[in-house]
Amino acid sequence: MARGWESKAIESQQESAAEARRARPAVNPADASRQAVHATLMLARTRALADLQSACAPAHRAMLEQAIAELDQRLAALKKGAKDAAD
Repeated sequence: MARGWESKAIESQQESAAEARRARPAVNPADASRQAVHATLMLARTRALADLQSACAPAHRAMLEQAIAELDQRLAALKKGAKDAAD
């Protein structure tokens, strides 16, 4: 049975994806964990910043500003820890 053009294209895409996975360097668990924590902190910061832009109550704004400052500190500490680990 002849294969259609679409099935050949799909096979080609699957082969390309498999090749890309093999070519990607392995990430050690510590780096993967650090990247996951960084992504989580950045998402939390983005959400807090968006909430701050729409907040009206002064107490709520102060709480969000404090949360953003703490997230910035944690991101800086994470970055410093990554830099120290690389040295």
